Amino acid sequence: MSTPHRHLPPLQVRERAACMCVHGESCSTFAPGHALHLIQARLASATPSEWLDAIVELSDAADGVVVLRTVADAQRVEVWSGSGAAHEVAPGTPVALHGRYGVLAVGSLRFNVATTANA
Repeated sequence: MSTPHRHLPPLQVRERAACMCVHGESCSTFAPGHALHLIQARLASATPSEWLDAIVELSDAADGVVVLRTVADAQRVEVWSGSGAAHEVAPGTPVALHGRYGVLAVGSLRFNVATTANA
């Protein structure tokens, strides 16, 4: 005769998990704006017609925000990256943005970015 097991419910999460970039370390997640996933980089490379050329207008390394102005239509695009994109650019730097896959290209460097606002 077996004893019935008491079902233990899973513990509820009481706090949101924070990426290590919040603490000044390397990103520990592949969410938008954090670490660049290999597949994300490959998909962006496989669709070269979707890259937009842009010029950096503002770079705030403290917040991780980079404001871009597209070359084709002068659209203002604001992106955020916790993985250091804002440290690599200065106003006037030419970059490329892949809107579909959220990748910012700065020379040979690639960053996962989250679009925060369009104006």
